[in-house]
Amino acid sequence: MPLYEFRCNGCGIFDEWRTMNDSSNPANCPDCQESAKRIFSIPGVRLNGALRLNKTANSEPQLVTKPATDPDKNIRAKSHGGRPWMLGH
Repeated sequence: MPLYEFRCNGCGIFDEWRTMNDSSNPANCPDCQESAKRIFSIPGVRLNGALRLNKTANSEPQLVTKPATDPDKNIRAKSHGGRPWMLGH
């Protein structure tokens, strides 16, 4: 059963579990028993907790250092012969 939000004029907003068939019917306020109208609320959708996993306790970015490399050693291989992927040009 979905959870719907209702607004009572005297007490404010409250939630109530209802079937989809009863979703458009007014609800009685749990405090004053007055009739309350349903209000639109954004559904709470969570996709495998992805939003929760991405949050960190510290919002500051972490400092990442590059490993020390030998400046004389070139990581990329030098190409001899121009552009080998452009045959016939």
